[in-house]
Amino acid sequence: MIELANVSKTYAGKEVRAVDDLTWTVEDGKITGFFGPNGAGKSTTLKMICGVSSIDEGTIRINGHDIATDGIEAKRQFGYVPDDPDRFLRLTGIEYLTFMADVYGTPAEKRAPFIEEYGKRFEIYDALSSRISDYSHGMRQKVHVMGALIHEPSVWILDEPMLGLDPKGAYELKEMMREHAAAGRSVLFSTHVLETADKLCDAVCIIAHGRKLFDGTLEELKAANPGKGLEQIFLEMTANE
Repeated sequence: MIELANVSKTYAGKEVRAVDDLTWTVEDGKITGFFGPNGAGKSTTLKMICGVSSIDEGTIRINGHDIATDGIEAKRQFGYVPDDPDRFLRLTGIEYLTFMADVYGTPAEKRAPFIEEYGKRFEIYDALSSRISDYSHGMRQKVHVMGALIHEPSVWILDEPMLGLDPKGAYELKEMMREHAAAGRSVLFSTHVLETADKLCDAVCIIAHGRKLFDGTLEELKAANPGKGLEQIFLEMTANE
């Protein structure tokens, strides 16, 4: 579970808040979609949740651990996949996964079965001995997803996770997200592909200019906008923002 209480952030030299008094809970057992126009504050919010960016006001807790005052333990609770997979390019896939497993203290008896299972699900198992620099964009995305999840975190934070994935890889990742939520854990993901999100989300948070426009279940959002899909609702909701 991720809990944000009255969270605000203003960047130096800016008068307008990037995130403005955001209170929001990402519940266990659900896939929660996080949407907003470009510049809405999504990336800033995700960076604060992950402890990459400082919080000006408010608190963020992950499974009860405050990201500002108990950062190490809070960071053990989640796996984070950013929207840019062009990192650690000099390492081979297996070197990167071993590094991530070492960082999180994942024992050998758990990491090896994980790498084999998910490497084969993503169809990159046989390529893990190659450098990440030699991978396609989609392959890089897959290995970074594996690295983020190798310590089996209860909270998944995924920023545009299906960007560049082939249809099989996207299918497998969506199935993994559903399996994780069904096990009573939480998945938070940000995407601009609302057609996919419409079929995947249990809950939705929509923001614009750092302010929350909607927070609730997908059923509640659609009930308030009968006969409309998520994409149309989003466009209408943010039209004046």
